[in-house]
Amino acid sequence: MARLMTTQLLLLVWVAAWGAQPRTIRARTELLNVCMDAKHHKEKPSPEDKLHEQCSPWKKNSCCSFNTSQEAHKDISYLYGFNWDHCGKMAPACKRHFIQDTCLYECSPNLGPWIQQVDQSWRKERILNVPLCKEDCQRWWEDCQTSFTCKSNWHKGWNWTLGYNQCPVGTACHPFHFCSPTPAALCEEIWSHSYKVSNYSRGSGRCIQMWFDPAQGNPNEEVARFYAEAMSGAEVPRAWPLLLSLVPMLLRLLS
Repeated sequence: MARLMTTQLLLLVWVAAWGAQPRTIRARTELLNVCMDAKHHKEKPSPEDKLHEQCSPWKKNSCCSFNTSQEAHKDISYLYGFNWDHCGKMAPACKRHFIQDTCLYECSPNLGPWIQQVDQSWRKERILNVPLCKEDCQRWWEDCQTSFTCKSNWHKGWNWTLGYNQCPVGTACHPFHFCSPTPAALCEEIWSHSYKVSNYSRGSGRCIQMWFDPAQGNPNEEVARFYAEAMSGAEVPRAWPLLLSLVPMLLRLLS
């Protein structure tokens, strides 16, 4: 009987140890060079001969098509029917950041570590708490100071009766700094915490850049690898509590 129990426990140890390793490999594969399961994303990243203007840095390896990149630059495009000018004409410098944010969301294959499943009619996955480089957020906030909006969170709560977003009835338009008094308030709240402002700077290899020169390579590849390895490496230790709890039982049975 003791021998049978020992054999069974050894089998459990082997299964636990073996099962942890494939999760690590599988997780790392899924976290790198992937596209979200969302409304306009390609199934897998691939090169594009040309991408429109601000989306062009991703043309060597992209989750968006040329048509998506072109629509990302339009007001009330077919992508989401979103009206940037819901409180009057948005300053070009401010709008440029929102276009770049759209390009990053639609085109980047380097957001895998922050992709989360969601149950929404228009997408099955989203990004959450992407560590955005602090300078990119600061500049975004500064360049929008002369523009106006009526909401701090643009993901929900709009009036869509005309087919595009309008301010909810009873709300007033205010300068951006009224709705988002700090850079973090803007970058983190505007899309329901898709971003989290990082303490790291551009070029550190520890934060995602909205803007980069493709001639110098894509710096977000290194960032994604760093976080993917950190997240995947956390899988193996999860098996150790089970393994350690079985050791005393094995010793007793074998003594």
